[in-house]
Amino acid sequence: MADQPNHPLEEVTLSTETVYEGKIITLQLEEVRLPNGQTARREIVRHPGAVGILAVHGDRMLVVEQYRKPLGKSQVEIPAGKLEPGEDPREAARRELEEETGYACGKLRHLLSFYTSPGFADEILHLYVADDLLPGTARPDEDEFLECRAITFEQARQYIREGRISDAKTITAVYAWQARRLTGEF
Repeated sequence: MADQPNHPLEEVTLSTETVYEGKIITLQLEEVRLPNGQTARREIVRHPGAVGILAVHGDRMLVVEQYRKPLGKSQVEIPAGKLEPGEDPREAARRELEEETGYACGKLRHLLSFYTSPGFADEILHLYVADDLLPGTARPDEDEFLECRAITFEQARQYIREGRISDAKTITAVYAWQARRLTGEF
């Protein structure tokens, strides 16, 4: 018999079937018992988690532009990437910043963590702020084609209005940057 709920709104898992297991995600179908006693099926994407890095160098934010196949267009985003199995998010942030932009950072501070799409996925994204940036050479993954650039705050806001920046992590980073510009703090 399935476990009893710990919260009145909890859905108790009755069975789980793995439908697909890929390089980045796993798709599971779960049968759950709802709070009213009825059952339902849930499609759940399992993801190892990811990091994003807000890196401001002088008065510019480092971004990368890359083609996003699910959207069918290029997007401007903060440097980011998925966690490797067992990888510490802080180390992943340092790794991704260097791989995608070539920059190393002297200071790295955790800003916040959030779930990207909790209605169907368990992916958690850890957002970091990188300071004391030192230029170097980018080393993107062999299947990763991107262009790194540094944009002003005004450009970032314009890109949001135009839809060139449209992902949650980058929009969150831009608003965090705005808070820092206005108050001196995140």
